[in-house]
Amino acid sequence: MPSPMIYQDLTTAALLGHAAQYHSETEIVSVSTGGEKERSCWGEVASRAQRLASALASLGLPPGARCATLAWNNRRHLEIYFAVASGGWVTHTVNPRLSVDHLRYILNDAADEVLFFDQTFLPLVAQLLPQLPTVKHVVLMESRSEAALSQLPSLLFYDDLLQQGMADYRWPQLNELTPASLCYTSGTTGRPKGVLNTHRSLVLHALSGNQPDAAGISAKDSLLPVVPMFHVNAWGTPFIAAMVGARLVLPGPHLDGDSLLQLLAAEKVTVGFGVPVIWAGLLAAMRRTEVRLPEFKRALVGGSALPPSMAEAFQRDYGIALTHAWGMTETSPIGTINTPLSKHDALPAQEQQKQRAGQGRPIFGIELQVVDVDGEPLPRDGQSQGYLQVRGHWVVEQYYGQDASALTAAGWFDTGDIGTLDANGYLVISDRAKDIIKSGGEWISTVELENIAIAHPGVRSAAAIAARHPRWDEPAGAAVRPCGRGRSGGDRSAELV
Repeated sequence: MPSPMIYQDLTTAALLGHAAQYHSETEIVSVSTGGEKERSCWGEVASRAQRLASALASLGLPPGARCATLAWNNRRHLEIYFAVASGGWVTHTVNPRLSVDHLRYILNDAADEVLFFDQTFLPLVAQLLPQLPTVKHVVLMESRSEAALSQLPSLLFYDDLLQQGMADYRWPQLNELTPASLCYTSGTTGRPKGVLNTHRSLVLHALSGNQPDAAGISAKDSLLPVVPMFHVNAWGTPFIAAMVGARLVLPGPHLDGDSLLQLLAAEKVTVGFGVPVIWAGLLAAMRRTEVRLPEFKRALVGGSALPPSMAEAFQRDYGIALTHAWGMTETSPIGTINTPLSKHDALPAQEQQKQRAGQGRPIFGIELQVVDVDGEPLPRDGQSQGYLQVRGHWVVEQYYGQDASALTAAGWFDTGDIGTLDANGYLVISDRAKDIIKSGGEWISTVELENIAIAHPGVRSAAAIAARHPRWDEPAGAAVRPCGRGRSGGDRSAELV
């Protein structure tokens, strides 16, 4: 029987087209490397993305060609996101903070043909380029610069490409299973591995990740993605923003607490996205000043465990809610978000705080289970601790360029995390499997130890450690960084964890 419904492919071009048609005047604010603000809008982003795609097509790029970026969160990077993927190529965002060895490996493993980069990274690109045999076109994301040309004579310039591109360029008709973006893992347990997202997986991730019980972004919101655009597509925020027509504030390289505080206040940001260390910097800046952020209501926090003491301080002192989320490169990245159920409203305050400390429950499209060492599922009782596995519409099945499946025989992806699930699917991650400490026959979470240490008012940061012991296996301790410049007086409890 024929389908009674119209079929349309889910693509990034559809997202951008929606933003351009229905939210054309919604503002995009971008902070340059020098600190100046550039103001654009969704209509202009769409127009410039079309011109860029036209120019790239004129370079003779074959379908599926990888186009790498070494760039901060700015409007040109946003335009590249949509131009490359919507043009039928693959946006490969590269983390410039990695070692030169890792960068060389990643760019060669991806076999990138185009390399876009911000001015900041000109010396790095000049160092890398002789070792990147597949890169045919190098594009500085600025206007023409004779000084830059003197260092790289074959350099192309972003603004020149836009002038060469055609305004009436039409996006190719792409199948939604066409690859759209490529992100590499951090490589903490070996060589970085590539995760290739399709148009379908990106759009479904944005749809599900923005449900009211998830990120819950609307056209009335002003978003600040502090999470870098080179880190798992900035958690999907560019695609979510385009989908609902939200305002975007892109901070560039200026991610210290004072700079973010000024930007949040000036641009009346309502929602932020970032890792705990970013919000720790903002909290310290707010405590030093009288600046308040009445419009800034909440932030989504992931990347590492959110210290409960930090979340409590933001809520208690400033009325800002930090919502814990969990994900990884292999899950595109959002897997869970810690939004409460109605029954949680009746819990005592201390129990509510405990509930908010976990990683939350799966968004639609994600399934979780915890298993024992034999791969058998454990009870969802909030107590049985095991190896966390995940599957879903935007979860990796096979790493880029590898023949072997990334999944277990049962079709699950092993995350490498240790945790528990309760009857409602709420996840609590106690540790990475490689980090958890075994002492005296008991498993001890390094995350829990670090949170206890950070809760002390004299501690800025902490790292749990273990050492071999003939009796206790791995007695646990923590190295801490005190607040301020030094110790005062006799209180050494912050160091003796």
